[in-house]
Amino acid sequence: MASFSSRLTISFVLFLLVLGCANAQLSTNFYYTSCPKLLSTVKSSMQSAISKETRIGASLLRLFFHDCFVNGCDGSILLDDTSSFTGEKNANPNRNSARGYEVIDSIKSAVEKVCPGVVSCADILAIAARDSVGILGGPTWDVKLGRRDARTASQSAANSAIPPPTSNLNQLISKFSAVGLSTKDMVALSGGHTIGQSRCTSFRARIYNESNIDTSFARTRQSSCPRTSGSGDNNLAPLDLQTPTSFDNYYFKNLVQKKGLLHSDQQLFNGGSTDSIVRGYSTNPSSFSSDFVTAMIKMGDITPLTGSKGEVRKNCRRIN
Repeated sequence: MASFSSRLTISFVLFLLVLGCANAQLSTNFYYTSCPKLLSTVKSSMQSAISKETRIGASLLRLFFHDCFVNGCDGSILLDDTSSFTGEKNANPNRNSARGYEVIDSIKSAVEKVCPGVVSCADILAIAARDSVGILGGPTWDVKLGRRDARTASQSAANSAIPPPTSNLNQLISKFSAVGLSTKDMVALSGGHTIGQSRCTSFRARIYNESNIDTSFARTRQSSCPRTSGSGDNNLAPLDLQTPTSFDNYYFKNLVQKKGLLHSDQQLFNGGSTDSIVRGYSTNPSSFSSDFVTAMIKMGDITPLTGSKGEVRKNCRRIN
């Protein structure tokens, strides 16, 4: 009887293993044996990239966000357009704006040297985003891994799913809700704007036309962003005036002082339902860090390709 019972147990365990492979889930130790040097390889590459250009950390965090919002975190944003394939790089939110592709290429090359054909571009982007935040002084967390790379991309989905800087609060809440993220997640993730820069064309209307803006802040920004469209469109300004290269809670302090750079930023503190969350983060940096980590992990879980779905690209810019 004991023998039959043990055989039954073994059979059940094998069944669960097979089931697990069929419905593979992301896990923090996915590459523990298949690519033990993965995390250290990505981290050293990111440290090198950020030492050359601090802004690249924010660019990669944004790249991950723009990847996840379009059919899940599947590396689709990394695919180049070809004569027979239209990717997401030229969608309105990404064209002349999304950047950092070369850094992902460089990390992928380094990872391929230590474990060829094992790690997806989607996972490399997820780790790079996490490392960017940590290297710039923000929190760190264990990244869930095991994503596969998409063989498709959708320019139309990128155009419709990624919230533009002209969004009002209800539109922001709606776009995030559509991918399973709460209002609190949305406010916490918006705190990623504590690093990085924006182009004049994205904030021109705010600094010249809006009233819920600190007047001296508006004048400062106007000095490098002319009123006339087509003039200085690509001139950059930091999203966080106070500490533009440090991941901290100053973004929220700025919002309370009406110094949000983008219209969509200031919408988070403009007499609406998210004012209390912003005020809380502005005075409690550990609360912001904790909620940001929770939201990043949640965003990383958006409809990943796992198991035998998708592929592991050899080159992040094209399908195998």
